[in-house]
Amino acid sequence: MPHHTKMCCTANYKLMLLDSLSEALKAISVSTELIEEELKPHLDTVLSSLLEKKKDAAVAIVNSGILPTLAQALQSKSSLCCQVALVVAEMAREAAVRESCIEAGLVKVLLPHLNGNNQEMLLNTGRAIGRICFDNSYQQDLLVQSGVIPRLVSIMKEYSDNDPLVNVCLLALCNLADMDSAREALSELDVADVLTFQLKRAPDAERRHVILEILGALGESDTLKLQFAESGVPEALSEMIQCLQGGSDPHDLCSIKIASNLIVSLLLGDESMQKCFGEGSGLVYQDVLSWLQSSNTQLQLSGALAIANFARNDSNCVKMLDLGVVPHILTLLEQHVDEGDVSVQHAGLSALRNLAIPATNKVRMLEDGVTERIKTLLRSDMPPVQFKLLGTLRMMVDGQVAVQIAILKNSDLFSTN
Repeated sequence: MPHHTKMCCTANYKLMLLDSLSEALKAISVSTELIEEELKPHLDTVLSSLLEKKKDAAVAIVNSGILPTLAQALQSKSSLCCQVALVVAEMAREAAVRESCIEAGLVKVLLPHLNGNNQEMLLNTGRAIGRICFDNSYQQDLLVQSGVIPRLVSIMKEYSDNDPLVNVCLLALCNLADMDSAREALSELDVADVLTFQLKRAPDAERRHVILEILGALGESDTLKLQFAESGVPEALSEMIQCLQGGSDPHDLCSIKIASNLIVSLLLGDESMQKCFGEGSGLVYQDVLSWLQSSNTQLQLSGALAIANFARNDSNCVKMLDLGVVPHILTLLEQHVDEGDVSVQHAGLSALRNLAIPATNKVRMLEDGVTERIKTLLRSDMPPVQFKLLGTLRMMVDGQVAVQIAILKNSDLFSTN
């Protein structure tokens, strides 16, 4: 019996909410003037219905015809603005009403409020605009043209310890970062410093992943690649990886994968790559060497790919041989020769092949014991790996008679016994 009573009470409560929402919407819709004292209790009722996830509340609000009144309240900059912005933000959770919000001019009247200094208003405004324009490329382009990018960055700088507000700005940047116009706007700002600061203080994996996604999208721009390298983004990513290593949390392992892939991507830019290499003493290069010796397969893969990227010019190749990188790569390849990771083998062999391009390195690689360890690698029963391995050997002997003779003298190199 108590159970039935509870169900009855719940039903009655929902019915009361429905009646009160309808009455509030009717009262707002017939208002001819923005009298704050009269509107506030009705807005409270509307907001309660939205916050309590009342079914079809957002659609009912749109159908009531009060959106122009909400727009007018925002434009008048009355004391109701913060509450109205929250109503719009909660209403815009529903995808079905977003187009109506745009047609009512809500985005246009919300935008000026991003220039204020009331943090609660900034939060509500950011959420409202972000939700209304979500997955709408046309509206997002208009936002960028209106100058929203510099303001988002400045808000994160001014209120860097306000986590909810920072999160809204990060999500907005994440939604805009794939646009060329947004990348162009961000290239003129010190966004790298802001993002690395927030990455270091990220309270959870969700925040980390949003920042990493932004960095990944922006890193496709050569201009931003260099800016990131000069602002210490690769070092910050490497430091984050180091802190997360050794654990088994899937979120942390995902962060390691994204961050290490991002570092490899940033190394595709020649200038950013040289900055990270630092003549062999760069922090990122030193950490990459440790990845080759890691038990984490993803870090091994990223480490090998990073070495291949560092080995894109002769001076780096010579320096890396001086620093003894080849034995680390060979050891890594030997770990994966029997039922190992094919991607790691391919990446490691690509790194060896690039290192063998300078003429001065070919003989030196033999001295590092490459051929003596080749037979172990040839045990692989995967033809693609064998083909890649033979391609590496070919690069080593190309134009080097002394090297060719040395390999031919290794009579059992290609023996199948």
